[in-house]
Amino acid sequence: MPKIAVDRRSALALIGAALLPVRAQAASYPSRPIKIIVPFGPGGSGDISARLIGKQIEEKTKQAVVVDNRPGANGIIGTMAVKTAEPDGYTVLLITTSTHAANVSLVRNLSYDPARDFTVVGVFRSSGSYLMVRPEAPWRDLPAFVAAAKVAPGKLVYGYFNASSRTPPEYLSRLAGIELQGVPYRAIANAIADLISGEIHCLFMDTTASNQYLQSHQLRPLAITSLTRARATPDVPAIAETFPGFQLTGFLGMAVSSATPRDIVVQLNGLINEALTVPEVRRRMGEFGLSYDITDLAACEAEVRAERERWTEYTRVAGIQPE
Repeated sequence: MPKIAVDRRSALALIGAALLPVRAQAASYPSRPIKIIVPFGPGGSGDISARLIGKQIEEKTKQAVVVDNRPGANGIIGTMAVKTAEPDGYTVLLITTSTHAANVSLVRNLSYDPARDFTVVGVFRSSGSYLMVRPEAPWRDLPAFVAAAKVAPGKLVYGYFNASSRTPPEYLSRLAGIELQGVPYRAIANAIADLISGEIHCLFMDTTASNQYLQSHQLRPLAITSLTRARATPDVPAIAETFPGFQLTGFLGMAVSSATPRDIVVQLNGLINEALTVPEVRRRMGEFGLSYDITDLAACEAEVRAERERWTEYTRVAGIQPE
């Protein structure tokens, strides 16, 4: 037998042997606890969604699912933790508008590439964010708020805790011809506490995170950033009713390192999609203003790519420069 044939056969055998651990790993996945890293603090829409989906994956697979909050740097700290983790499907990232869309335009020399470094395994969407104020705030509606801001340029202060909570007030400022002052926070809970105490005047909060504060009447919404009013709050006007065309919505999802074996990626996509069919998950997400579809991997990637394009335009109009 020619030597080249022996070499080729030996090489194929070696490749097959090398693939056996990967195949075995994929076939038994998951065989140990899964960690979902949420790159923001507790209480936000990402944290709530991760726990909802994680609970269903845990019940389906009989493996523990642990939610690990790692806030900081517009979600970059938590995102990098997943980028550098072992690409075995046991470390999953809760992706957000900030981590996979807005940061691309707002962060100079971003330390990761959402498209190159991650594979999206699930997507769900937010209906927008409320412009929230204290119940006793003097402005009863958005026009009154804008009028007050025009009288006192730079005196009304908003808080922000990630890239996607910073863009709406700056976008509104450009369209309304007003000047607002921004204050950064490490986590949403800190910004909410300062809004309730009166340290800041307003805060854009997504519909999920806002829910408990609306129900408890601790905060009051002036308007919502979606193009139309939310079903849950039909009395809250869309900003577009005052400034036609205004629309800022976001998304949430889950992703893993792009080096994760394809079989495991497919399994995760299936687990997330199955979780989204559970009536309790659908009910809770509906309460929070989240929508969803059963989305395959190609559609997941396409949707996140489209969101990056939209947020590039949002930040351009808002006039925010990369930092």
